[in-house]
Amino acid sequence: MDKIVYKNTHNFSKKELKDLFLSVEWSSGHFPDKLAIAMKNFETVYSAWDGDKLVGMVCAMDDGIMNAYVHYLLVRPEYQLKGIGKELLQRIKDHYKDYMRIVVVAYNDEIKFYEYCGFEKAEDASPMFITELWT
Repeated sequence: MDKIVYKNTHNFSKKELKDLFLSVEWSSGHFPDKLAIAMKNFETVYSAWDGDKLVGMVCAMDDGIMNAYVHYLLVRPEYQLKGIGKELLQRIKDHYKDYMRIVVVAYNDEIKFYEYCGFEKAEDASPMFITELWT
């Protein structure tokens, strides 16, 4: 593994996106055309690269002044536990340092990681989804 390089870019090939998303078994990897457009539409995107290989990414949306929402944070399994996810989140936290709130929806097995990165679990709120829109 070479030194990881972090980039602030919205431009990715469909293959790069497909390979990264499917490496963590996310179904959105089956829609690389849509992912490529989504990356261009996100307000903030930071990515991690090992040479020319996309190994991690974080994407956020915001309202321009108060609230930011981390939508994607993913790191290829073979690159996990090397500080890449933490560094990507730190870049988001730095970018939105003047905002009132940064929100992330964490699955139960990811809660400890996000707590380690400074997030707190809400006691009075639960995430809600509609995920069958693409069928």
